[in-house]
Amino acid sequence: MAAPSAPHENPDGVTLRDVSHLYGATPVLRHVDAELRAGRCYLLLGPNGAGKSTLLRILAGLLRPSFGEVSISGQPPAALRERIGLMSHLPMLYDEFSGPENLRYFANLYAPRPCLPVAAALAAVGLDPALGRPVRTYSQGMRQRLSLARALLHQPELLLLDEPFSNLDAGSAGAMLALLGRERDRGRTVVLTTHQRELALPLADAILLLEDGELRQMPL
Repeated sequence: MAAPSAPHENPDGVTLRDVSHLYGATPVLRHVDAELRAGRCYLLLGPNGAGKSTLLRILAGLLRPSFGEVSISGQPPAALRERIGLMSHLPMLYDEFSGPENLRYFANLYAPRPCLPVAAALAAVGLDPALGRPVRTYSQGMRQRLSLARALLHQPELLLLDEPFSNLDAGSAGAMLALLGRERDRGRTVVLTTHQRELALPLADAILLLEDGELRQMPL
């Protein structure tokens, strides 16, 4: 990708400068330079093991790169975790709690940052706010939708989604696409990985290909 411009030219977005990451002596990311603009959706593609999840964890502030710098609105991700929403390949939910109980728990963790009403967050992803049974009884698709509700609950500026359409039927995936489109139109930066490229293409403003540790932009 083109070399990033000075930080003040991307004040509300994400900038990666010469980011590399190694697991032991094995490089996963190699000198990644990129700028992600607010209000755009980036479709992150690449083969299994390319480092897509590693890059999302770095953007989320859960992992420090071995080399290079990442900034969100001019600050390191670890300083802005309350402004980042992550939906990983793990649901990050408490099985013994119901869906509403999970979201109320996470809302308390984000306080005093304003969160969506729990009922509204559940309804937005197509779940019944009155559903009181524990998450361990949910289908995989229901877990996936609840995980998205958790990631959106605190109204993050940066939304990171790792395979969000897994275990969803066509109708649920279409509804999720529409929801993510609305979030992007509200000015959120969305980065998502998926093996269902054709499904996500209508949402994408740009395609990023991660291959052999290098990131480059591809034509839509």
